Amino acid sequence: MSHSPKLSSLFNNTKLRTPNDISDLSGMCSVCSDKCPGLCEIGLSAVRGIEAAYPFGTANNQFASEKIYPFDFSHFNINGRVFGAMGADENSETTNVHSVDISYEFGYERKIKLRAPVILPAMAKLNWQDYYSGAAMAGIMVVIGENAIKLDKDLRHDSNGKVSHAPFLGKMVEYFRRYDRGYGDIILQVNADDIVLGTAEYALQNFDLKSIEIKFGQAAKGIQHVAPVYSYEEAVSLKKNGYLVFPNPMDESAKEEFSRGNGFHFLQCGRLPMWNEADLKEIITRFRAHGAKNIFFKMAGFDVSDIRRVLRIASANNVDLITFDGAGGGSGNSPNKMMNEWGHPAINLIKIVNTLIEELREENLWIPEIAIAGGIAMEDTMFKALALGAPNIKLVGIGRAAMAAAVTGKNIGELIEKDTTPASYKTFGETADTIFKDAKYIKSIYTGKPISYGAIGLYSYLERLSFGFKLFMALNRKFSLKYIHQSDVIPLTKEAREYTLP
Repeated sequence: MSHSPKLSSLFNNTKLRTPNDISDLSGMCSVCSDKCPGLCEIGLSAVRGIEAAYPFGTANNQFASEKIYPFDFSHFNINGRVFGAMGADENSETTNVHSVDISYEFGYERKIKLRAPVILPAMAKLNWQDYYSGAAMAGIMVVIGENAIKLDKDLRHDSNGKVSHAPFLGKMVEYFRRYDRGYGDIILQVNADDIVLGTAEYALQNFDLKSIEIKFGQAAKGIQHVAPVYSYEEAVSLKKNGYLVFPNPMDESAKEEFSRGNGFHFLQCGRLPMWNEADLKEIITRFRAHGAKNIFFKMAGFDVSDIRRVLRIASANNVDLITFDGAGGGSGNSPNKMMNEWGHPAINLIKIVNTLIEELREENLWIPEIAIAGGIAMEDTMFKALALGAPNIKLVGIGRAAMAAAVTGKNIGELIEKDTTPASYKTFGETADTIFKDAKYIKSIYTGKPISYGAIGLYSYLERLSFGFKLFMALNRKFSLKYIHQSDVIPLTKEAREYTLP
């Protein structure tokens, strides 16, 4: 039995001609016909070539692996206890789910306080406005995605090719800051391109930004962005803005080849990180000199030796947090096969990171905080991830699900205001402020400030996750995050037992 998806995908709207009769090994129809109109991924590749390697509609969609992993969080149940109360009084009259404290504080020098152990990973598209605003309302961290400056129509560079004008970044930061209540933070993620272009330095000098995240690879995937460019003017613009374009559109021969109109096109390629310990130390030192108070890393399920190396670099440079992104999680623009077939899934990554952190602890070295991401969407997977990650992994990354809440809240709010309320929501009230349970509360806190139902939607989703998470903690008689333990989950299979303590 194959766990890989077949050669049809919602990524690019491909289908199999005979979906009930397929070859498990190849993912193709079991019989290929010479009358086939080419509906599958092979057919699309025959028509569109390298375009078919990436999903379609990356500007307004977020993607996640379609692979059915043979081992995941469903292989564990959550434990429960009826005696004791770790972190609270053993008093039935005073101790209950509301006694559970899931706030958290971390940081090497500047401490960041969180109302819940959650970070929303990098986004710079879809409903980013409410994604950032809702995170501030909820009191957690949120990350502005790599290459965000490319969205800025007013982007300018100086004579050295460095970013000199990108007001759009300031607008992104402001969507968090206007609702900031002293918890959480907004973080700017920079990839290899951003570092060459000086994006972090510009943002730190010009906006109310204190935290930078350095990205290794592309989210849970191991490669940078590659995209065909069919316009000569766009190719020239990208090149002038400091990006890699092949062939170089500034070469006269490339311009002549393109002008012949024979199907020639350019490729814009993100820079692959080619860093070492000295490079990263210099980059971190430079960011701090420009005002960065917290440095984060974004890492994925690369080779174990690379994970060990990144942990040690982070320790040596007092990095505050590393988010490890497991395979299977969301991605904005990664190759289809890479999303499905590359890297360590979150559970494997948890075990690897836990083991490697113990090496640092034995050497009495600085241990950065760790967040784990990769398909975490509700309170059950959130609890399982932190239990399996105990005692070293203290936070979870929730990206695609959080954006879904922000998008859905916005869409439902607009439908209600147009008097086209979905029937399933009419039982809750007639207006948006009665249908959205937390709307009046949020508006009472931010009097005089514009409030979007998308931001309320994200806030309410995160409140539900926090409450559900507290229920599981109370069920295990753990009333503070520090008491969560691997014994709080029950392995259901032989494989699962290998990932927990005896």
